Amino acid sequence: MKFTKDHEWVSLDGDIATVGISKHAADALGDVVFVEVPEVGKTVAKGDSFAVVESVKAASDVYAPVSGEVVEANDALSTAPETVNSAPQADGWFAKIKVSDAAELDALMDQAAYDAFLATL
Repeated sequence: MKFTKDHEWVSLDGDIATVGISKHAADALGDVVFVEVPEVGKTVAKGDSFAVVESVKAASDVYAPVSGEVVEANDALSTAPETVNSAPQADGWFAKIKVSDAAELDALMDQAAYDAFLATL
């Protein structure tokens, strides 16, 4: 699993990246009440806002950690947004993206680097 400074995570299986928000982000948001996932077929560029998560505290954009095409969206979050809180780095994923530039993954942090980054916040 790799992480961004915006608290998204990426898990790669071949050229398909599963993307969600980190446990840290989910905890900081509080109770998630609404999630808008991207449409399948949407092309995203690294850094683009591609989903929205709303909690009792705030609404936040979720940014694409890699460029590519959305090949699957976690539509279950529309009826069970609390999954983002209960399993943010598992069943609470937002979308699966077919990666168009695997080199972008090199800029992401591994778990140890992400933990060190969190310690600076």
